[in-house]
Amino acid sequence: MDINTLLTLPNALGLFALVNLWTFMLFGFDKIRAEDGTWRVSEGTLLTWAFFGGTIGAYAGRAVFRHKTRKQPFSSHLHQTAILHVFAAALAGGWMLAGAL
Repeated sequence: MDINTLLTLPNALGLFALVNLWTFMLFGFDKIRAEDGTWRVSEGTLLTWAFFGGTIGAYAGRAVFRHKTRKQPFSSHLHQTAILHVFAAALAGGWMLAGAL
């Protein structure tokens, strides 16, 4: 199988959606575990999934489950990750636009 057949926009969007859904679910799972007082998902794991594309799922999970909304430095790290993603998207968009000209 050729790598170019895998690297398509629908596949990329599907992977992006799955990563965000998984990140969202991790926030919900961690909230349940926090309320039960049992083993938790580490902040490092939550931030790692956010870093690798799950920022939207992380913010949605925080809002829906009201979880980790005031926790520092977790919130700062998540905001920094989101800012990094915005810059990366802008850079990629500019690069694609420049290539189209």
